[in-house]
Amino acid sequence: MEKIKSYSLEIPVPAHFAPERVGEVWRVPYQERADEAISWAQKYDIGPASSDGHRIALLLVDVQNTFCIPGFELYVAGRSGTGAVDDNRRLCEFIYRNLGLITRIIPTMDTHRAMQIFHSIFLVNEEGRHPEPLSLIRPEDIEQGRWRANPEVLRHLGIDASYGERYLRHYTHALQESGKYDLTIWPYHAMLGGIGHALVSAVEEAIFFHSMARYSQPDFRIKGSKPLTEHYSVLGPEVTEGPRGEAIAEKDQGLIEELLQFDTVIVAGQAKSHCVAWTIADLLEDLGEERAALAGKVYLLEDCTSPVVIPGVADYTEAADKAFRRFAAAGMHVVQSTEPIERWPGVMQEYP
Repeated sequence: MEKIKSYSLEIPVPAHFAPERVGEVWRVPYQERADEAISWAQKYDIGPASSDGHRIALLLVDVQNTFCIPGFELYVAGRSGTGAVDDNRRLCEFIYRNLGLITRIIPTMDTHRAMQIFHSIFLVNEEGRHPEPLSLIRPEDIEQGRWRANPEVLRHLGIDASYGERYLRHYTHALQESGKYDLTIWPYHAMLGGIGHALVSAVEEAIFFHSMARYSQPDFRIKGSKPLTEHYSVLGPEVTEGPRGEAIAEKDQGLIEELLQFDTVIVAGQAKSHCVAWTIADLLEDLGEERAALAGKVYLLEDCTSPVVIPGVADYTEAADKAFRRFAAAGMHVVQSTEPIERWPGVMQEYP
């Protein structure tokens, strides 16, 4: 048998990578990194992505400051308290070590504006107050009048007041009937134009380095901008239809079809219990009749994702672990970033 070239073992992590700065925000020196990446590709004989015989996609779910930097709005600390920072250190190292294997990186960007259904300004009580962040809004809260749609927000969005109230009842019931989380009032986060919306600097640098070394443009995907629905999954919103059956939002069928064109799909990002879990669940659902065969080409980087843990409020660790066990039972592979890709079950790649 021909020897498989092990890029993950032969390519070191570039000297510019500073693991101690992964939890910080800073400017990436693009031109300097571009020059280094081109030289790096020449030094280690890394060809362009167009020459890949086995095509690998790396789907990075919401690796943004708002979720990954301590002190930001929805920092995913996990039980360790340093979850997302540790995850991203390993993620950067994974990208650099496997520079010659990863064909394309697909970063998703959670993208919000102030007036959306999961932000406190959208709801108001009889006293004119808004719910506190992390409040859970259940159907009975709407039915009993504890919360109602803010008429000023509805007016600004061009939504009829009676429809807005009907929609809110429909939405909370739809979430409950689907078995998903109750409507959660999240702190304002991933605000379009804000620093929290940006990719983590160290990860952005690694993605840019890969782009330059492999002539592979990252495929950025924007999600979460629809005002009337939450959007945990990269592939689609939580609720797609209104009370009359009218379309509110739709699944990103183009992304689903793109992912299915790759031989291997690797998934990492934040948070394991929410956007990552929902994305994988949607992908599994959309595999259709070929589910068993196609699920086998999906690999979940378990050490590059953490669950939402809010001490004294919520701990989604067990829910996240249960979801990953379900994905594994369906044929997907749960792997570690420190293992060479070539040793992952079912992945065989040959390079000249």
